[in-house]
Amino acid sequence: MIRRIDEMPALILRLITDVETEVVEYKEAKQSYNFEDIGKYFSALSNEANLRSAECGWLLFGVSNDRRIAGTAYRKEAKAPSVGLRRLKHEVAKFTNGGVTFEEIYEVEVEGKRVVAFQIPPAAFATPTTWHGIPWSRENESLVEMPRFKLEAIYGQSRPDWSRQIAYEAREEDLDPDAVDFACKKYVEKFQESQPTVRNLGQADILKKIGLIIHGYVTNAALVLLGRPESCVFLGGVEPRISWTLYASDGSTIAYEHFEPPFITQVDSVLGKIRNEKYRFFDREDTLFPIEARRYSPEVIRELLHNCIAHQDYRLSGKINVLEYEDRLVFKNEGGFIPGTVEAALESGYKPPYYRNPLLSAAMGKTGMIDQNAIGIRNVFDIQKGRLLPMPTYDLSVPGRVSVTLYGTVLDENYSRLLAQDKHLDLGTVVLLDMVQKGIPITKEQSRALHERGLVRGRYPQLTISAGVAAATGTHGDYVRNKGIDNSVFKELILELLHVRPCSRSEIIAQLDHALPAEMTMKQKSAHVSYLLQSLRKEGKITNVGNTSSAEWRVAE
Repeated sequence: MIRRIDEMPALILRLITDVETEVVEYKEAKQSYNFEDIGKYFSALSNEANLRSAECGWLLFGVSNDRRIAGTAYRKEAKAPSVGLRRLKHEVAKFTNGGVTFEEIYEVEVEGKRVVAFQIPPAAFATPTTWHGIPWSRENESLVEMPRFKLEAIYGQSRPDWSRQIAYEAREEDLDPDAVDFACKKYVEKFQESQPTVRNLGQADILKKIGLIIHGYVTNAALVLLGRPESCVFLGGVEPRISWTLYASDGSTIAYEHFEPPFITQVDSVLGKIRNEKYRFFDREDTLFPIEARRYSPEVIRELLHNCIAHQDYRLSGKINVLEYEDRLVFKNEGGFIPGTVEAALESGYKPPYYRNPLLSAAMGKTGMIDQNAIGIRNVFDIQKGRLLPMPTYDLSVPGRVSVTLYGTVLDENYSRLLAQDKHLDLGTVVLLDMVQKGIPITKEQSRALHERGLVRGRYPQLTISAGVAAATGTHGDYVRNKGIDNSVFKELILELLHVRPCSRSEIIAQLDHALPAEMTMKQKSAHVSYLLQSLRKEGKITNVGNTSSAEWRVAE
């Protein structure tokens, strides 16, 4: 509730005279205050207000630690009073989930001194408020990342399900007959083996079992999946729509088309608009015969598009967008990213804390559109890995919107060759290599791990994928053990090792022994490595400290 400005002085005095609670924080902030700390307090006070069922949280500037009115000059601008404070609303919204920001910012005089009061809304149902993706909370007088028990308390809250709401003016005849028939057939196909009696059910009973009809009433989910296009009028201003747009290389629009419910049948129409031509690429260098494949896997398109339908926040009245470019598809839907981060969604055994539209998601599961037991995002990554293509790129930079880019061509042939050479690379490693090929920064620790495995080359952060080295030390192991590898490749291995850390000759031999011929004696190995080290030194690529056999070799500056 927004307060009248004349009510604020008395309210502020009440807030600071009460025993401090977890939903009130005051700072003197004489001249300025760190913006990042404001964001963290916004998150913490919003979350605490949710947990304590408080109307709002308060951050007060101009109040000292001993609860005296001290006054503040924070963002005080003589020429344009309160402009800086109004701008703060927009600045904070950039870094919170859902673009949430202050309900109001009050600039008032209390006891003749200026006080700024920030009114903070409570976190939404089952959704902690985050700052840069991290939820914060208060622990006595400390500001900390939200502990697990508080996260579980918020995630476990009862969330209103828009898709389960009854569209009271709609009738079953407002559903599309072909869509109803299709949904019922899919339901029977899925459950007839475990529940043979479903073959004898009529369509009305099947719709009840799917959950789209409740006590004879049509739900919002039923209108989204099965409704006639004109039935959207019963959704109270919500207009579900999928828009496909085709772009030329210069960014101009070539064609577009809009698709309205019933979504259960319209998804195939969307798929039919996407140009899925074949392309060729070489997965290895020792052949003149390229691999030929379709740009996109229909299963991946299905997964991403159906996820957009299941997780769209329809209350925002936005569209689901499918944007087609020459080399990629982009899927956009309204609503925050429920897992928080892509890394969390890819973790083994991950389960979403909640579904945005539980009844709609369940109905899509019962009709075979999605698999609630499988992790859709991980499935998409695994399919792209198997097709030797880049991983999907998730863009969560716009609050309350998810954008996923699906690449339909090879970006870096070394990446694809590496995936072809080593089918057992774990998904986490593949994701890091994908970041390298796209120029997305990784950490020094991640870089070091890839260097040690010979998967990348170059100095951090300027990394490139090293498919040739990986092949020499990986899938062609038997050949390497018998014949060894070319001196030029072995030199690359030495350089990659020394990029990670300085080493003595014996350490180099120990680390790269697998790349030397099996029949070599230790003396021969030592002599061969010494020859290569001296060769690299003469080329100015490495240098040594010390002249004995224990001399330390390192990359030349």
